[in-house]
Amino acid sequence: MTTKAGTAILAIVMAACIGHGPGEDPPPARHGSRVRPGITVLLQDSMALVRGKRIALITNQTGVNERGVSDIDLLARADLHLVRIFSPEHGLRGREDRSFVGNTVDSSTGIPVYSLYGKTVLAPPDSLLTDLDFLVFDLQDVGVRTWTYVGTLMKALRSCARLHVPIIVLDRPNPLTGSHVQGAMLDSAIADTAGPFALYPMPLRHGLTMGELARFYNDTLALHAALHVIPARGWRRDLWWDETHLVFVPPSPNLPSLESEIVYPAVVPFESTNLSVGRGTPEAFQQLGAPWLDAPAVVSQLASLGLLGVRFRPTEFTPDHPSDGKYGGRRLSAVRIEVTDRDRLDVGRVGAALLWAVAKVNRDSLRVDTLGFDLRFGSGALRASLMQGADPDAALDKTIPADLAFERRSRRFWLYH
Repeated sequence: MTTKAGTAILAIVMAACIGHGPGEDPPPARHGSRVRPGITVLLQDSMALVRGKRIALITNQTGVNERGVSDIDLLARADLHLVRIFSPEHGLRGREDRSFVGNTVDSSTGIPVYSLYGKTVLAPPDSLLTDLDFLVFDLQDVGVRTWTYVGTLMKALRSCARLHVPIIVLDRPNPLTGSHVQGAMLDSAIADTAGPFALYPMPLRHGLTMGELARFYNDTLALHAALHVIPARGWRRDLWWDETHLVFVPPSPNLPSLESEIVYPAVVPFESTNLSVGRGTPEAFQQLGAPWLDAPAVVSQLASLGLLGVRFRPTEFTPDHPSDGKYGGRRLSAVRIEVTDRDRLDVGRVGAALLWAVAKVNRDSLRVDTLGFDLRFGSGALRASLMQGADPDAALDKTIPADLAFERRSRRFWLYH
C-alpha cells in the first residue's frame, strides 16, 4: 500500500465517522467561525455553579478569553473567591524552560501561585485542595499525546477524586483539529499514568480537546472525580486554531507559532536524539539539524517517498542558547519541514520518514535515547524497524487499524461534532 493510498483510506473512514447525522443540517462554512472558550461560557452561562464558592485555578498564559483577557483577572472580579493559583510546566507566564519552577505571586491580584512542576509534573498538594469548593482547570492542549499539561490534568483529577473535591475543566479547541488521529499507538508496556506525558495507549495525534481528554481519562481509568466540563462554544472538529478567531498564545517557549505546533508531533521524538529540533531559533520543531547531518542527501531520500501535504528542503540554522543544550552557537546543516497542505498532512508518517531517512544517510552518527524516543514516538518495535531500513510507508500503514479503533472508542467522550 502506498503512502497516498494509506492516507486516503484513513481520511475516507474518518470522514465517514465525523459526518453530520441524519436530519441534521450540514456544518456551516468552514471559515469565519467565532469560538468562545470555556472561561467565557462559564462566566456567561454557568456562574450558578461557582457563585460564592472558594476555588483554586490551574492555569498559565494560555488561560485567556476570546479577547486575550486572563482567567485570573476575570475570576478575581467575578462573584466567587479565587484563593490560589497553580501553574504547570513553564510557569504562570510560560517563560520558564527548566525543571523546578518555583512558587510566586500573581502581580495583578496578589494571589499566591504554586508551581506544579519540579523535576517532573506534580500533583496539587492535598493541603491546598481540602479547603476548596472547586478546583478549576484551564490550560491549552496542543492535540499531541506528549504534552505535560495533560499530565497535570491527570494528577489533578486523581487528587480531586481522592479528596472529593469537584473539578471544573474549562475547555478549549484542539488547535490541530479534532478530525485527524495519526501516528503510532503508545505501547502499553511503556505507558505510565503516573508519568509526565506517556500516560495511556493512544495515538500520537489523538484528536481530542482537553475537556474530552478529562472525560476519557476519568471514565477509562475509573478515577471517579466529580468532573464538570464547560465546553467551548462554536467549535467544530474540522476547525484549525486560526479558523476560530481566538488569540494565539504560545503554549510553551519552544512552540512559538501554529506552524510549529502543526509539525511538533512529527519532530518531538527527536528530542531524544543528537539532532537539534531547532530550540534556540524562531522555528523550533520545524527543522532538524546537526553538524554531521548530510541534509541534501536526507532531503533526497524524503522526496522519494511522495509524502502528502509536506515538502523538505536543506537549510542551516544556529541555535542561540538552546534550552536542550544542543549545539549552541554552532552553524548546523539541517532539514526544514514545510507544510503545503495541512489537511492532507500525516504527522505520524512524517516522523517515521525523518527517522528512516536520517538513519539511512547518517546511521553511524545518529544517536538515539531509545526509551525517550519510544515514549514520544510510541513504539520501540516501529522505531527499530525504521532504523534498520524498513519501508516507512508500509510500517505506518500498519498503524491505521489501531488509530481508527481508538477514534471509534473515544467518540463517546466527544463534546463537539
